[in-house]
Amino acid sequence: MSSATPNTTPAAAAAGTQVELAIGGMTCASCAARIEKKLNRLDGVTATVNYATEKARVTVVGDVTPADLIATVEKTGYTAHVPEPPRSRPEARPELARGGGDGVLQLRDRLLISAVLTVPVVAMAMVPALQFTSWQWLSLTLAAPVVVWGAWPFHRAAWTNARHGAATMDTLISIGTLAALAWSLYALFWGTAGEPGMTHPFELTIARTDGSGNIYLEAAAGVTTFILAGRYVEARSKRRAGAALRALLELGAKEVSVLRGGVEQRIGVEHLAVDDLFVVRPGEKIATDGVVTEGSSAVDASMLTGESVPVEVGPGDTVVGATVNAGGRLVVRATRIGADTQLAQMARLVEDAQNGKAEVQRLADRVSGVFVPIVIALAVATLGFWLGAGAGAGAAFTAAVAVLIIACPCALGLATPTALMVGTGRGAQLGILIRGPEVLESTRRVTHVLIDKTGTVTTGRMTLLDAVPAAGEDRDQLLRLAGALEHASEHPIAQAIAAGATEVVGALPPVAEFTTTEGLGVQGMVDGHAVLVGRPRLLADWSVHLSPELQEAQAAAEAAGRTAVAVAWDGAARGVLVVADAVKATSAEAIRQLRALDLTPVLLTGDNATVARAVADAVGIDEVIAEVLPAGKVDAVARLQEQGKVVAVIGDGINDAAALARADLGLAMGTGTDVAIEASDLTLVRGDLRAAADAIRLARATLGTIRTNLAAAFVYNVAALPLAAAGLLNPMIAGAAMALSSGSVVANSLRLRRFAPSASDTADGGAGTGTPARPAPTGAISEPPPSRTS
Repeated sequence: MSSATPNTTPAAAAAGTQVELAIGGMTCASCAARIEKKLNRLDGVTATVNYATEKARVTVVGDVTPADLIATVEKTGYTAHVPEPPRSRPEARPELARGGGDGVLQLRDRLLISAVLTVPVVAMAMVPALQFTSWQWLSLTLAAPVVVWGAWPFHRAAWTNARHGAATMDTLISIGTLAALAWSLYALFWGTAGEPGMTHPFELTIARTDGSGNIYLEAAAGVTTFILAGRYVEARSKRRAGAALRALLELGAKEVSVLRGGVEQRIGVEHLAVDDLFVVRPGEKIATDGVVTEGSSAVDASMLTGESVPVEVGPGDTVVGATVNAGGRLVVRATRIGADTQLAQMARLVEDAQNGKAEVQRLADRVSGVFVPIVIALAVATLGFWLGAGAGAGAAFTAAVAVLIIACPCALGLATPTALMVGTGRGAQLGILIRGPEVLESTRRVTHVLIDKTGTVTTGRMTLLDAVPAAGEDRDQLLRLAGALEHASEHPIAQAIAAGATEVVGALPPVAEFTTTEGLGVQGMVDGHAVLVGRPRLLADWSVHLSPELQEAQAAAEAAGRTAVAVAWDGAARGVLVVADAVKATSAEAIRQLRALDLTPVLLTGDNATVARAVADAVGIDEVIAEVLPAGKVDAVARLQEQGKVVAVIGDGINDAAALARADLGLAMGTGTDVAIEASDLTLVRGDLRAAADAIRLARATLGTIRTNLAAAFVYNVAALPLAAAGLLNPMIAGAAMALSSGSVVANSLRLRRFAPSASDTADGGAGTGTPARPAPTGAISEPPPSRTS
């Protein structure tokens, strides 16, 4: 591994070399803290270890090599290697192609098998009617594989920690389950528990016993299964780092039509070279970054800029790989390929942002640093005390093992997964998907919400908002002729006009002699009229000019951040059509609900400032950050974080993915791209921004329930330990206490099923924000708006 080349960045060059390590073998957040502590002890090394992404980001000043870093990690009991740099295709990265799922699948299998074996063990121990003759031996047969094989990851981690003088929850789980199994074996083979007819009596008498007639197999198997369930939920949530990158890299074109000797050849995009000429037809993705050499078209670059209006390009203009050609045929010369493309750079942004996210320490793991050593010391002290007091070896060992068993975290194992399962289940019913427990802490502390515009606050598609006829002209005739001509065009603005016109006037007439003037508009014959639709410049080329009234309508639309399309026929200007990305009807109410949670909303968009300001005014947002690319969105998040703010980002586009990953809390609209969804912490299945407020409220409620559960579990352990140490706990009391503790945790978690979303105060979501919301039509204009300048 010493020959691996570290990943460096220009920013790190002056301050030192930046090395990224992939870490293996971590089982809890305290593992990451231990590795980080060991690395930081090296001279000239500053390290941050992220448990969620299983990576270490190390800055080295001096002679420390990657091999030295790897050796330090391995001495700590874990594995490490320098990962390969990102490539342009997911199949070139096996860990992304797999989705990192091998370990998750193994854990799932371990959990399922353990659960199947555990259920009858618990049932026989708790239900006297099931305690047939020699039932205890069947319990042993079923429970032993669970405690030995099912809990093997905990035993292995406990041994690793023990060799380095550390104790975690794995230590407590391992010692507790093995102690329960060991004492049960003693009671079965050398005590009286193995005799036919043995039962667990329902006695609540507090008395000292030698324990030779008691078995604790249900506790050992139950704890193992519950903890495995928690680890499985956690492991699934950790897969999203690779899934986000995989989804992003898969956005690129897979094949490209390259020109070789003037002849088109279809090849895989990985075989494309710099300076190759390739053809992009309408509707195709642009294969890689390049410069247009022939043709002109409209390119949908919303994945990069977030701007809903397609960008007109022609010879000499640059285009970005994975954007979509929405118009004519283009010939492009490749300028960047593979890992150098903007798509690959965005992938690195997402990965860097996720690696830089602060790790969330589990409360149970933090407490275990103190609780576990105390429990072990108390068990040893109990054994020594009763041996010294002459109580006999049986009674002494019973009391010592009771301490370990009563401290075994059954309720702790239920605390997080039950609350998470109930909370996430309720969230799914409401269209809210919570990734895992590590995201919940952030929801409590969030202060600012950065909200993407296109597709989040707005519909994300062009919509016909208004039709302004010239004096004496019929509005329906204006829509009918313009809509018919635009219906023949593939341009997104044209399609918006055609769809809006169809909803108002119905079927559109046929078009003859249709012609497109690239970048300006279209012309043709409709019902015997020579019709022009497009920019005012197209009309001017035919010596047709807008009247002062129509010029005022055009200026008003453009001042509001909308697109004005001029319409003329038979040599005269007949009207102006207003097209824009419409604000969702529920967005204004959603902003009000976010403010009610003491959050400060900020509009964050790649669109131009005029459009962004108009949308912000419509929904009641005061602060706007506009005209920023993906890296700029990440910088905006970082600036607020440097000011001590806790930042949430709500978005739906590819250009939001890095910001979603960089934020303390990322919320993706489920109607958006897979990349944004995979890079987020919470996914809002509905395209309704109000779900964001509900998601934060539900996540906070789930976090509060987990904290309550953990507190109750620890109170149970701490309160029961003195009785166990005194040797006053028989199996019935211990079992009843454990069942009561676990039952209270489950009951508390089930309260989340009553979580209700915020009630909508208005039908359109426009009231109550202090700022009137603009109408948000669904693609047509059935009635003229009250004011064209609103």
